Amino acid sequence: ARTLRELAECLERADVPRRIEIYDNIHIQGDKAVGGMVVAGPEGFIKGQYRKFNIKSDAGANSDDFGMMKEVLLRRFERLLKEDPDRQTDDWPDLLLIDGGAGQVSAVAEILEGLGIEDVPFVGVAKGVDRDQGKEEFYRMGKPVMALPRNDPVLYFVQRLRDEAHRWAIGAHRAKRSAA
Repeated sequence: ARTLRELAECLERADVPRRIEIYDNIHIQGDKAVGGMVVAGPEGFIKGQYRKFNIKSDAGANSDDFGMMKEVLLRRFERLLKEDPDRQTDDWPDLLLIDGGAGQVSAVAEILEGLGIEDVPFVGVAKGVDRDQGKEEFYRMGKPVMALPRNDPVLYFVQRLRDEAHRWAIGAHRAKRSAA
Protein backbone atom coordinates (compact mmCIF):
# COMPACT_ATOMS: atom_id res chain seq x y z
CA ALA A 1 0.00 0.00 0.00
CA ARG A 2 2.92 2.34 0.72
CA THR A 3 4.31 1.81 -2.78
CA LEU A 4 0.91 2.62 -4.30
CA ARG A 5 0.78 5.83 -2.25
CA GLU A 6 4.31 6.74 -3.40
CA LEU A 7 3.34 5.96 -7.01
CA ALA A 8 0.35 8.31 -6.71
CA GLU A 9 2.64 11.03 -5.29
CA CYS A 10 5.19 10.58 -8.12
CA LEU A 11 2.42 10.96 -10.68
CA GLU A 12 0.93 13.94 -8.83
CA ARG A 13 -2.32 12.07 -8.17
CA ALA A 14 -4.38 12.79 -5.06
CA ASP A 15 -5.93 9.33 -4.90
CA VAL A 16 -4.10 6.03 -4.33
CA PRO A 17 -4.96 3.62 -7.15
CA ARG A 18 -7.02 0.55 -6.21
CA ARG A 19 -6.94 -0.93 -9.70
CA ILE A 20 -4.05 -0.45 -12.12
CA GLU A 21 -4.33 -1.88 -15.61
CA ILE A 22 -1.08 -2.41 -17.48
CA TYR A 23 -1.09 -2.86 -21.26
CA ASP A 24 1.46 -4.30 -23.67
CA ASN A 25 1.28 -5.48 -27.29
CA ILE A 26 3.33 -8.28 -28.85
CA HIS A 27 3.91 -9.21 -32.47
CA ILE A 28 6.76 -10.55 -34.54
CA GLN A 29 6.88 -8.61 -37.78
CA GLY A 30 3.11 -8.26 -37.65
CA ASP A 31 2.47 -11.98 -37.16
CA LYS A 32 -0.21 -13.14 -34.66
CA ALA A 33 -0.39 -9.78 -32.89
CA VAL A 34 -1.75 -9.90 -29.34
CA GLY A 35 -2.51 -7.23 -26.75
CA GLY A 36 -2.18 -8.05 -23.09
CA MET A 37 -3.74 -6.46 -20.02
CA VAL A 38 -2.69 -7.30 -16.48
CA VAL A 39 -4.29 -5.92 -13.34
CA ALA A 40 -2.74 -5.02 -10.01
CA GLY A 41 -4.08 -3.58 -6.79
CA PRO A 42 -3.22 -3.23 -3.11
CA GLU A 43 -3.04 -7.03 -2.74
CA GLY A 44 -0.74 -7.49 -5.75
CA PHE A 45 -1.53 -8.97 -9.15
CA ILE A 46 -5.15 -9.98 -9.79
CA LYS A 47 -4.56 -12.81 -12.25
CA GLY A 48 -8.22 -13.69 -12.70
CA GLN A 49 -8.71 -10.24 -14.25
CA TYR A 50 -5.94 -10.55 -16.86
CA ARG A 51 -7.12 -10.32 -20.47
CA LYS A 52 -5.64 -10.94 -23.87
CA PHE A 53 -6.82 -9.30 -27.05
CA ASN A 54 -6.25 -10.90 -30.43
CA ILE A 55 -5.56 -7.96 -32.73
CA LYS A 56 -8.21 -8.11 -35.45
CA SER A 57 -7.46 -4.93 -37.38
CA ASP A 58 -4.77 -4.33 -40.00
CA ALA A 59 -2.70 -2.68 -37.24
CA GLY A 60 -1.37 -6.10 -36.25
CA ALA A 61 -0.40 -7.16 -39.76
CA ASN A 62 1.20 -3.75 -40.32
CA SER A 63 3.20 -3.86 -37.06
CA ASP A 64 1.42 -0.60 -36.10
CA ASP A 65 2.01 -0.34 -32.35
CA PHE A 66 -0.17 2.76 -32.00
CA GLY A 67 -3.01 1.17 -33.95
CA MET A 68 -2.80 -2.00 -31.83
CA MET A 69 -2.92 0.03 -28.61
CA LYS A 70 -5.94 1.96 -29.92
CA GLU A 71 -7.73 -1.28 -30.81
CA VAL A 72 -7.08 -2.87 -27.41
CA LEU A 73 -8.16 0.18 -25.42
CA LEU A 74 -11.19 0.83 -27.62
CA ARG A 75 -12.39 -2.74 -27.10
CA ARG A 76 -11.67 -2.65 -23.35
CA PHE A 77 -13.40 0.65 -22.64
CA GLU A 78 -16.34 0.15 -25.04
CA ARG A 79 -17.05 -3.04 -23.10
CA LEU A 80 -16.73 -1.28 -19.74
CA LEU A 81 -19.09 1.47 -20.89
CA LYS A 82 -21.60 -1.13 -22.09
CA GLU A 83 -21.44 -3.41 -19.04
CA ASP A 84 -21.03 -0.80 -16.30
CA PRO A 85 -21.89 2.70 -17.60
CA ASP A 86 -22.56 4.02 -14.07
CA ARG A 87 -19.30 2.60 -12.72
CA GLN A 88 -20.97 0.56 -10.00
CA THR A 89 -18.28 -2.14 -10.01
CA ASP A 90 -14.56 -2.18 -9.26
CA ASP A 91 -13.85 -3.05 -12.90
CA TRP A 92 -12.99 0.57 -13.73
CA PRO A 93 -9.26 1.29 -13.45
CA ASP A 94 -7.85 4.16 -11.38
CA LEU A 95 -4.67 4.21 -13.47
CA LEU A 96 -3.46 2.87 -16.82
CA LEU A 97 0.19 2.06 -17.40
CA ILE A 98 0.98 1.77 -21.08
CA ASP A 99 4.14 0.20 -22.46
CA GLY A 100 5.50 2.97 -24.65
CA GLY A 101 6.22 6.66 -24.94
CA ALA A 102 4.67 9.80 -26.38
CA GLY A 103 3.07 8.08 -29.39
CA GLN A 104 1.29 5.46 -27.29
CA VAL A 105 0.16 8.10 -24.80
CA SER A 106 -1.34 10.16 -27.66
CA ALA A 107 -3.12 7.04 -28.97
CA VAL A 108 -4.61 6.37 -25.52
CA ALA A 109 -5.69 10.00 -25.15
CA GLU A 110 -7.42 9.87 -28.54
CA ILE A 111 -9.38 6.71 -27.65
CA LEU A 112 -10.45 7.83 -24.18
CA GLU A 113 -11.45 11.30 -25.40
CA GLY A 114 -13.43 9.76 -28.24
CA LEU A 115 -15.36 7.66 -25.71
CA GLY A 116 -15.93 10.66 -23.44
CA ILE A 117 -13.78 9.21 -20.64
CA GLU A 118 -11.84 12.06 -19.07
CA ASP A 119 -11.17 10.82 -15.53
CA VAL A 120 -9.00 7.73 -16.03
CA PRO A 121 -5.36 8.79 -15.73
CA PHE A 122 -2.73 7.09 -17.88
CA VAL A 123 1.03 7.05 -18.07
CA GLY A 124 3.35 5.72 -20.77
CA VAL A 125 6.40 3.87 -19.48
CA ALA A 126 9.23 3.69 -22.00
CA LYS A 127 12.69 2.26 -21.66
CA GLY A 128 14.98 5.26 -21.54
CA VAL A 129 18.40 5.92 -22.96
CA ASP A 130 19.93 2.85 -24.66
CA ARG A 131 16.67 0.98 -23.87
CA ASP A 132 18.27 0.38 -20.49
CA GLN A 133 16.25 -0.95 -17.57
CA GLY A 134 16.49 1.53 -14.73
CA LYS A 135 16.35 4.51 -17.07
CA GLU A 136 12.62 4.29 -17.77
CA GLU A 137 10.87 7.49 -18.72
CA PHE A 138 7.29 8.35 -17.79
CA TYR A 139 5.10 10.11 -20.36
CA ARG A 140 1.94 11.99 -19.39
CA MET A 141 -0.26 14.27 -21.46
CA GLY A 142 0.69 17.92 -21.11
CA LYS A 143 3.55 17.28 -18.68
CA PRO A 144 7.30 16.99 -19.16
CA VAL A 145 8.87 13.55 -19.44
CA MET A 146 9.82 12.31 -15.99
CA ALA A 147 12.33 9.76 -14.72
CA LEU A 148 12.93 8.31 -11.26
CA PRO A 149 16.27 7.56 -9.62
CA ARG A 150 17.60 4.11 -10.51
CA ASN A 151 17.15 2.74 -6.97
CA ASP A 152 13.68 4.21 -6.33
CA PRO A 153 11.19 1.60 -4.98
CA VAL A 154 8.44 3.10 -7.16
CA LEU A 155 10.60 2.48 -10.25
CA TYR A 156 11.08 -1.18 -9.21
CA PHE A 157 7.32 -1.48 -8.71
CA VAL A 158 6.53 -0.02 -12.15
CA GLN A 159 9.16 -2.28 -13.75
CA ARG A 160 7.53 -5.33 -12.12
CA LEU A 161 4.12 -4.25 -13.41
CA ARG A 162 5.45 -3.69 -16.92
CA ASP A 163 7.43 -6.95 -16.91
CA GLU A 164 4.32 -8.88 -15.84
CA ALA A 165 2.30 -7.34 -18.69
CA HIS A 166 5.11 -8.25 -21.10
CA ARG A 167 5.31 -11.82 -19.74
CA TRP A 168 1.53 -12.22 -20.05
CA ALA A 169 1.39 -10.85 -23.61
CA ILE A 170 4.34 -13.00 -24.72
CA GLY A 171 2.66 -16.11 -23.26
CA ALA A 172 -0.55 -15.31 -25.16
CA HIS A 173 1.45 -14.71 -28.34
CA ARG A 174 3.35 -18.02 -28.00
CA ALA A 175 0.11 -19.91 -27.39
CA LYS A 176 -1.40 -18.35 -30.50
CA ARG A 177 1.68 -19.24 -32.59
CA SER A 178 1.81 -22.84 -31.38
CA ALA A 179 -1.95 -23.25 -32.01
CA ALA A 180 -1.35 -22.16 -35.59
